[in-house]
Amino acid sequence: EHGEFAQVGFVVNNLQEAKEAFAKLFGVEVPQDVSGGEYKVTGTTVFGQPAPDAACTMAFFDLGEGVQIELIEPNMVPSVWRDHLEQYGEGIHHIAFRVKDIDHTKALLEEVFDAVEEQQGLYGDASGRYMYLSAQKYLKCRIELLQSFR
Repeated sequence: EHGEFAQVGFVVNNLQEAKEAFAKLFGVEVPQDVSGGEYKVTGTTVFGQPAPDAACTMAFFDLGEGVQIELIEPNMVPSVWRDHLEQYGEGIHHIAFRVKDIDHTKALLEEVFDAVEEQQGLYGDASGRYMYLSAQKYLKCRIELLQSFR
């Protein structure tokens, strides 16, 4: 199953500065902050281990049908966002795809691209699920899968 392209995500040190810069670039209003959600809802795991303190604040720019820029400012707790910032600095963190069945797509990515699950959980409002997989060997990037329950 091929997912539908959804977004490019960036990790940043200062969400407010990044939002203002991107808003200027796109000629749009500065978007509101969005919480990554509380652990009792998200159930976030990092490399298969519960990560109750891993959190982030995000902002989204919708640039037309199915194209979105996501800015992510993580807290200081280890997570796929924080680890990326510390290892590589600010910049592109992932490309995301909307899929019907995360587990099925994950299995395909593992089989075809040797992808490795890094982090997963529910959306902050529990309306869907996300999963990050490293696909560095073949795709040279991290993939995020997004499954809406609506």
